[in-house]
Amino acid sequence: MSICVIFNPAARGDKARKFRSYLEKTRGDWALKPTTGPGSARRLATEAVQDGFKTIVAAGGDGTLNEVLNGLSDAPGGFESARLGVLPLGTINVFARELSVPLDVRKVWPLLETGSELRLDLGCAEYQTTAGPERRYFAQLAGAGWDARSVELVNWELKKKIGPGAYVMAGFQALNGDRPKVTITCGSEKYTGELILIGNGRFYGGSFPIFHKGDLQDGVLDAVVFPTVNWQSLPGHLFDFVRGRLFKEGGSIYLQGREFFLESSGRAGLQLEGELVGELPARVSVVPKALRMVAPLSAKAAA
Repeated sequence: MSICVIFNPAARGDKARKFRSYLEKTRGDWALKPTTGPGSARRLATEAVQDGFKTIVAAGGDGTLNEVLNGLSDAPGGFESARLGVLPLGTINVFARELSVPLDVRKVWPLLETGSELRLDLGCAEYQTTAGPERRYFAQLAGAGWDARSVELVNWELKKKIGPGAYVMAGFQALNGDRPKVTITCGSEKYTGELILIGNGRFYGGSFPIFHKGDLQDGVLDAVVFPTVNWQSLPGHLFDFVRGRLFKEGGSIYLQGREFFLESSGRAGLQLEGELVGELPARVSVVPKALRMVAPLSAKAAA
C-alpha cells in the first residue's frame, strides 16, 4: 500500500464520522490507522515510514498534523522517504487553508492520490519542558505570551461544541491574568512584548494573513511582536488589522529571520500549531525545503 491515513476519530463534530464512512466506500491503495490518544499519531507516522508508505496523510486538525509531521522526523530519513498530506477535519485547519486544500473531504481525497508535490520550509523549536529540553518541528505557527496562555486555558470539551469560539473565550480569560514580557532576539535586533507570533506561512487563526510577507518556500520565518495586549489595546490591534494598518509606526513590529531566540521575565508558555508544548527560553529556526508536501496545484501560487 502507498498511502497511510492517520486518522483522529475525535475530530470535531460529524467530520470524523463522515470521513470514515466516505473512505470505507472508496477503493484505492490505502490503509487507515486511527489514533488512540495524545502522542499516538506521532508514533503511527514513524511506523508508517518504517513500513514503507510513500504518502502519509494527517486526517484531523492542526494538532494531529503536527504530531504526524514530527513522526516523520523521528524515522531515519523520514522527510526524504515519505510525503505528507493533510485531510482537514479539525476546528480551524490553518495549514490546510494556507495550502488552499479544500475543506470538503470528497474534494481532498482525489488530490492526495494525484496532487503535485511541493518542497516546503519547516520551523524547528527548541524549548523547555518539565522533563528537560525538547525539540519539535512545526509547519505553520509558533506563539509565546498571551497567545500561548490562551491555548493553555482552552476548554477542550467546549472546543468540541463551539469550535473557534472556545479560543476566543480563552483569550479573554487570559487578559485577566499576569502577562509576562517576552523578549525576541534576531541577530542584532531585540524587542519585548506581551505577545509574539512566529509564522512559516501567512495565516493565523484561520485565513487571517497576519504574516503578510510569509512564504512557505523563502527560507526565513516571520515574527510579529505586540508590545502590549490588554483590554485597552486589543480593540485597537483588531481595528488596525482590519484596516491594513497593523504595522503602523508605534504599533506592532514585524521581523524576518532564519533564527529567533525567545526568553521571558517570568513563566511563559510556547505553543506550536495551537498546542501548548513547553516553556521559554526557546530557539526557533527555519529548516529550508525540508518537507515533501502533497498539495493542490493552486498551492504553488500561495506557497
